[in-house]
Amino acid sequence: MTVEGDKNREAVILDGYVDEPACLGVPPYISPYIRTVAGALAVRGFSVRYFTIDQLRSDPQLAIPMNRAGILVMIAGVTVPGKYLGGTPATITECQQVGHMVKGPKKLIGGPIGFGYAGEGGKKAVRQLITGFDALLTGEPAVALDRYLTGGEPNGVFDYALTDPWSVAGASIITQHPDFPYVMCELETARGCSHGATGGCSFCTEPFYGRPRYRSVAGVAAEVTALSASGARHFRVGRQPDILAYGAGEGEYPAPRPDLLEELFSGIRAAAPDLKTLHIDNTNPATIARHEEKSREALRAICRHHTSGDVAAFGMETADPAVIAANNLKAQPDEVLRAIEIVNEVGGARKDGIPDLLPGLNFVCGLAGETPATYDKNEEFLARVLAAGLMVRRVNIRQVMPFEGTRAYTDNTLGKNERRFKAFKEYVRNKIDLPMLQRVFPIGTILRDVRIEVSGELSFGRQPGSYPILAGIPVKLPVRTVIDAVVVDWGMRSITALPLPLNVNTLPVSALRWLPGVGKKRVAAVIAKRPFADIAEFNKVAGNSPLDLLLEC
Repeated sequence: MTVEGDKNREAVILDGYVDEPACLGVPPYISPYIRTVAGALAVRGFSVRYFTIDQLRSDPQLAIPMNRAGILVMIAGVTVPGKYLGGTPATITECQQVGHMVKGPKKLIGGPIGFGYAGEGGKKAVRQLITGFDALLTGEPAVALDRYLTGGEPNGVFDYALTDPWSVAGASIITQHPDFPYVMCELETARGCSHGATGGCSFCTEPFYGRPRYRSVAGVAAEVTALSASGARHFRVGRQPDILAYGAGEGEYPAPRPDLLEELFSGIRAAAPDLKTLHIDNTNPATIARHEEKSREALRAICRHHTSGDVAAFGMETADPAVIAANNLKAQPDEVLRAIEIVNEVGGARKDGIPDLLPGLNFVCGLAGETPATYDKNEEFLARVLAAGLMVRRVNIRQVMPFEGTRAYTDNTLGKNERRFKAFKEYVRNKIDLPMLQRVFPIGTILRDVRIEVSGELSFGRQPGSYPILAGIPVKLPVRTVIDAVVVDWGMRSITALPLPLNVNTLPVSALRWLPGVGKKRVAAVIAKRPFADIAEFNKVAGNSPLDLLLEC
């Protein structure tokens, strides 16, 4: 049914999709799906409004402009289970509620929800009928939408020749994001997986897209130019299974092309000269281990142009060779360890006070062939990393959420090792995460541009970036405040930080007690002696501190 000739040329995009659990992944985020859908609507003459599901949750009156629109497009789905901060994806129930609550426009829904839905890890993502909508946009949402708008079936075969112009036309939609300009713009560089030639990893949906198709440097640069002109300053080169394989050609583990990565990242820099964040995401450790020199060159090319605090996410999944074989996974434990060593070698030096580029590790539990001994091997591997003095930015642990069409959908061990899974998580949080945070973020580390996302007696904020550390700040700060902060302590997966400048005469008691050397015992004496004339006088009461050079009166 065509809507090309309809008089109502108002469209609403409702964003119910979050790429990563935000407490572990990226801060406020807008996906390529949103921007290409906005572009497809714009070139068809629609004026486009954009809302997030969080906005609708807090203000149901937003249903009024949705009812007045000619068309509503909802993007939804969950691909990575986890806990969320500052952005929670729409549940299947909420999708149904939107479909029935909004009466006026044509209503379409698409995105990863087309693969299926599960509310949490450890559950199968089941394809479900989503009632209340006029059509499901299958395949590539923007292409399916464009076909629907012109009277075709709402299914779309992915094609960069179509989506690249729409990504430019839809770039300005980012200004309507409630967190703009502190919103991360994901940049897609490829679809499909070279590992898919042998079936791909058992749980992964990337082989659904077939052999790799790489987006051109010019296409990426044109989108970044448009995004930058609209005020975007934060970018993540993600949405591909292995950034080091960009443009690398055929073969299951193609050698990186450092020249092409240099062209890509320098092109992004040139297109957005005022950018503040340029990070990466997925990186295949098997590529690094099998092509050490080319990978070093490629990583150096990235480091020449990115911003510090970057994370190369390694899909390790398991350290058990039997599980690796049963699920056609990518890298053996020794290969992953070698890849960690190489990334530390290239990116482990501190830039702006924090490591330039570190690996992150992803473990997926509940895969075929898993036994209680699998978790022993996982723990032994992480202990090796720690004992070797290496740094990893974070260790993500999740239970597989298998999608229909993957081998893991029918071949898995979900529910069989639950007790051991929980013990493994506890081991990592206590024995690995804490000493690793102490290594990566020692006391005195300064974090620039921390943006407060949760306000309270203990406020929480993060830097823009890929997997930025969550900072708990024992001062009540308004949401969206941006501060510099210094690390003073560590939790299991977060750090405690104090806002700069550190004025010992004005710091509230809640913050003062966190100064190294002060603590609960000396804070009363410090308060009683304030104001201090100088730091030497302060030190007579509080003792010397590793933060002395940052203290002021």
